[in-house]
Amino acid sequence: MTLSAIVGRFAPSPTGPLHFGSLIAAVGSYCLARRAEGRWLVRIEDLDTPRVAPGAADEILFTLEALGLHWDGEVLRQSRRHEAYRAALEQLRGQGMLYDCACSRREILASAPHPGEEGPVYPGTCRQGLPAGRTPRAVRVRVPERPIGFADGVFGWFEQSLAREVGDFVLRRADGMYAYQLAVVVDDAASGVNQVVRGADLLGSTPRQIFLLECLGLPIPAYLHLPLALNADGSKLSKRCGDADHPLAGGGGVMIRQALQWLGQPVPATLHAAPPAELLAWAAACFDVASIPPSYGNTR
Repeated sequence: MTLSAIVGRFAPSPTGPLHFGSLIAAVGSYCLARRAEGRWLVRIEDLDTPRVAPGAADEILFTLEALGLHWDGEVLRQSRRHEAYRAALEQLRGQGMLYDCACSRREILASAPHPGEEGPVYPGTCRQGLPAGRTPRAVRVRVPERPIGFADGVFGWFEQSLAREVGDFVLRRADGMYAYQLAVVVDDAASGVNQVVRGADLLGSTPRQIFLLECLGLPIPAYLHLPLALNADGSKLSKRCGDADHPLAGGGGVMIRQALQWLGQPVPATLHAAPPAELLAWAAACFDVASIPPSYGNTR
C-alpha cells in the first residue's frame, strides 16, 4: 500500500451535537489521512433510528466544515444502506455462519455464565436450533474458538477470544435493525477505507469486526484507537463543540488546538492564535503517532 492510497474516515452517530470527544477522533483521523496525502471520508451512522436526534447530522456536518475539517466525496448515510447489509447477511447465512435466536435480553442475563466487557456473554442457547415452541427474534453469527488479534497503531497488540469474552453476537436485532458491527465493516469496505482511526471505546469491537471481514472476504484496514477524553472522575467528556467557552464564532481554532493537545501534538506557540485551516495544515504535516498518550483515556 502506498501512502497516497490511504483512505480514512470519521463516522459520527447523529444522536446530538458534535462533542469534544468526537472532535478528537475527527481531528486524529483527518490528520493521519492528510499526512499520507490520502482521502478523508465522512459517514453518518444513523442506522439506529430511535436514537437519531432530528437535525443532528446536519449540525455535525456544519460544525466540521466550520472547524476546517473538509471531507472528500459524498457523505455516506447508513440509513440508506439497508440493501448492502441484507446482502452481507445473506452471504454469511449461505456460508452457514448464522442462526436464528429466540432469546430475550432478560433470558440471556439470567442464563449467561459470566459477564463480558460489553454485557453478558451469550451462552449459545439457540446455537443448535430453536427450542421447541420458540419463534426467532434476532440473528446471531457463530464465533470461532480461536483468538482474534491485531496490532493497533497506538495500543499495540490487542487480542480477544470471542467465544469466551463475547459469545455469538447479534447481526440483526429483534426489531429488524442491522447491528453496528455488521454495518461498519460493510461500509468501510464499500468506501475503500483502509485506515480506521477512532476512540479507544471501540477497541473491544475490533476483533468482532475483523472476524466479520474475514468471513465476508473483505480487506482488513489498519486500526489506530485514540485515548478517550475523560473527566477527572473517569466519565466521558461530553462538552459540546460550540459551547459558550469554545465558540465557533471565534473561528474554531481553539477547539482544534485543544484536540491536538489532547492527542499529544505540541502546537507551536506561534500558532496558538491561528485559524483552523492553518492549524490543521501544520498538524497534517507534523502529526506524530508516537506522541499520542498510550493511556486508555486522558483526563482534565
